[in-house]
Amino acid sequence: MRIISLICALLWAALIYYLSDQPSVDIAPMFSHQDKLLHLAAYFVLGFFIMGALRKSPAGYRLPQIIGVTLLTALYGLLDEYHQSFVPGRNPALGDALADLAGGLLGALFMYLLARRAARRLRPSSYEGEL
Repeated sequence: MRIISLICALLWAALIYYLSDQPSVDIAPMFSHQDKLLHLAAYFVLGFFIMGALRKSPAGYRLPQIIGVTLLTALYGLLDEYHQSFVPGRNPALGDALADLAGGLLGALFMYLLARRAARRLRPSSYEGEL
């Protein structure tokens, strides 16, 4: 699963780059700050996949891994915003970078919680064998 997560993370990062390289993405706004929610969602997926590509202990992931994934997705978001400064019709925005950071953190946390839940289900109960 780690290899699949890594491949998904790389493909997702490539999709983010491709979309941000377009002069404009025409999405009809349904509410204000919709773009921030889209950034958060895109980087949630990226953080989720990157976290899934990491090795975990039997108890799940560790806090330094969450921090590392968050920093990595935030860095990718900052580089993406910088890249957009060279694309006609696009411009970098601090709010977008903050939404990217939040999305990466939430994606990593979600994978962390899923792994903890799975680890708890696989751990034998201390009451097994008692009647």
